[in-house]
Amino acid sequence: MEGAHENPAESSSSVPNSEEPAGLARGPEVLPREESEGCARPLDAAPKKLCGYLSKFGGKGPIRGWKSRWFFYDEKKCHLYYSRTAQDANPLDSIDLSSAVFDCKADAEEGTFEIKTPSRVITLKSKRKRSWRNSCALCKHHPGLWVWRLPCSPHLPCPWPFRTFPSSILELKYRKDPADSPKSTPKSSLTASLIQKAKRQNNTFPLFAEGLTRTRTAQEKVLALEQQVLMLTKELKSQKELVRILHKALEAAQQEKRASSAYLAAAEDKDRLELVRHKVRQIAELGRRVEALEQERESLVHTAGLREQQLQELQRHVQLLVEKNQAKQQVICKLSEQVTRDFMQPPSQTPVPPGAADRDFLSQQEKMEHLKDDMEAYRTQNRFLNSEIHQVTKIWRRVAEKEKALLMKCAYLQAKNCQVESKYLAGLRRLQEASGGECAELLRQLIQEALRCEAREASAEGVELSPVSEYDEYGFLTVPNYEMEDLKLLAKIQALEVHSHYLLAHDAVERPLRERWAALGDLAPSAELKQLLRAGVPREHRPRVWKWLVHLRVRHLQSPGRYQALLSQGQVRKHPAARQIELDLNRTFPNNKHFTCPTSSFPDKLRRVLLAFSWQNPTIGYCQGLNRLAAIALLVLEEEESAFWCLVAIVETIMPADYYSKTLTSSQVDHRVLQDLLLEKLPRLMAHLGQHRVDLSFLTFNWFLVVFADSLISNILLRVWDAFLYEGTKVIFRYALAIFKYNEEEILRLQDALEIYQYLRFFTRTICNSQKLMHIAFNDMNPFPMKQLRQLRTAHRERLEAELRELEQLKAEYLETRNSQGPAVPGGCASEDEGEGEA
Repeated sequence: MEGAHENPAESSSSVPNSEEPAGLARGPEVLPREESEGCARPLDAAPKKLCGYLSKFGGKGPIRGWKSRWFFYDEKKCHLYYSRTAQDANPLDSIDLSSAVFDCKADAEEGTFEIKTPSRVITLKSKRKRSWRNSCALCKHHPGLWVWRLPCSPHLPCPWPFRTFPSSILELKYRKDPADSPKSTPKSSLTASLIQKAKRQNNTFPLFAEGLTRTRTAQEKVLALEQQVLMLTKELKSQKELVRILHKALEAAQQEKRASSAYLAAAEDKDRLELVRHKVRQIAELGRRVEALEQERESLVHTAGLREQQLQELQRHVQLLVEKNQAKQQVICKLSEQVTRDFMQPPSQTPVPPGAADRDFLSQQEKMEHLKDDMEAYRTQNRFLNSEIHQVTKIWRRVAEKEKALLMKCAYLQAKNCQVESKYLAGLRRLQEASGGECAELLRQLIQEALRCEAREASAEGVELSPVSEYDEYGFLTVPNYEMEDLKLLAKIQALEVHSHYLLAHDAVERPLRERWAALGDLAPSAELKQLLRAGVPREHRPRVWKWLVHLRVRHLQSPGRYQALLSQGQVRKHPAARQIELDLNRTFPNNKHFTCPTSSFPDKLRRVLLAFSWQNPTIGYCQGLNRLAAIALLVLEEEESAFWCLVAIVETIMPADYYSKTLTSSQVDHRVLQDLLLEKLPRLMAHLGQHRVDLSFLTFNWFLVVFADSLISNILLRVWDAFLYEGTKVIFRYALAIFKYNEEEILRLQDALEIYQYLRFFTRTICNSQKLMHIAFNDMNPFPMKQLRQLRTAHRERLEAELRELEQLKAEYLETRNSQGPAVPGGCASEDEGEGEA
């Protein structure tokens, strides 16, 4: 019990014990000896206050437990009040002690007692076992029993009926003096005797007794505060845990309530069925999560097993090292003993020739001098070589920096040269269109000469330029071989512009992008990865990134050996689509050397991929356009099986259903959706095309079917695919709008429908700035919500299906009318069969 105070003037009446009380402590004054035999006290006695910390058992439900409370007794009302801390102004509750009974059961926990009132039972426990010096007194109603020294009302000599018990938290014992506690230590006994002696000699050493009392009081307060802080910390932690559990339970209950409310509020059975299906899907998703976590747990267990094996191996290795060390220590000890014995033994008595020892010493000294000279020479040579290496390194760094600067300058000049050459060719083309006669013939010769002109040879400084190569890194012709001279000239101009853009953007854009991809590490869906994919994947990282993107799409479809099983199935019997596949193989990318070279292995790989897919998806089998999708996947991934799963990911997971069916329903729907988006985003262009009655379906329908495989140059096409494999079909809509926006001004300048159609045939090949096109697609076309795209698709699908049903109805009516009119051959005319018979 903390907070006890005592008066040095009355210390002689106290029980001599050095330990402080552990329960309720009384106030600053004590009863004299003559009043310690009963519970009553005179009216003129000084006011006393019993107070201190006790643990109270309480709570509701599963959170019942012991909680520290501050108790203090009010003698006027005969109530025992308690609060959380001693500083609280208002108590939590009170206990009426006028009719209470104190009890301590024999089988209860040590230090536990009960206060029983007519309305309830309060269980208390002391925090520490302590004797009750200055807080105990003999009760005259119960001789031999030491009880609390609580002040009672003068009209009620002893209002509390005490029940006898062997021991309690108050350490009330049937003994004559509370000072004879068996648990007193020698130190406490010594302190008690010193205090008692100081009290006897109060007149001689008053300051000593007062100092001891103050020290005890300060220690008692410090212990009380420490215990209070500890209990409050534990209580706060338990309360936080309880609040967290209750929050989780409340959140689960609210979610269940919302689901139940939605189910009850549903107007029709189909809505309720949809809610039930949603719950089933959630349960299935949770089941998949549980399976994933179980697999992760198994992998962790396996990893832990491997770690344990490694630990055992390391322990064995350590044991071997310890044994080896012990063996070395033994060898060292033996050698040390041998050296000691050699020193202890007397020198041999073998006679040494005179002068032999001196000669040996001189020869060894001479050798040592020679060795010192050699070492000094080697040091000097080493310093000289280090200096030379340092100078050469500095020269090499300066040369490397100069070479880098020259290469950058060369690339810049070459880009400028390409731009000048492209402008020269464009000027020649415009002059050819505007002039005629002899000038036209001269311009034609200049154009042919420009087309035959290749890149310059190495310059005088020996720095080789990087000319426009015939094929790009994926095997596509950089300058397509068109039959018309105008198209050849445009292809050359476009190749020069693409090369100049690449040279100018290599250091500013490409190099930082490669560094970001190199530092990315493991792939995981994130906003950063989305931005990197939109900017484009470098060639060295593209196969790894595409494999991860494809696996993300088809991991629920993949199984080991599936591709080989499909190939084996194709060897057993021939697929009906095999003939059409053979016809389309030779028409796949005629401008790519991998599919036109007779010795290339790509056509055979493409054949096997398409046949495997026709067995994988019998509802589609083969559709024109799949060969180009699979060819792009082969050029990047190079592996047949990876290209096969890439084709599966595009057709079965990314594109909508019925996209490659016989009716191409979803493809027609997307074309109509693009028309609406063009009207919304580019109204000026659509008004111009509508004025000249230009239909874009001949162009855009193929864009969506093969994802721009026939339209864009490879450098831009593969960047489109990088984002398309991650984000889906909305990327096609974005780039389709961006292509028209990129060339909007050029199309608006054309005032004839034939010119517009001719320009639209090749205008996608004139796009050479991939950064500009990407910026238009993902920045200038915003906002572009997926919700709007789904709504447009739904609306157009309904209209298209209605048109198809109407067409089928007209067809059925026509057939019915034709059948009702009789034979198709009019009377008087001989049929083919009759003519043959007469012949």
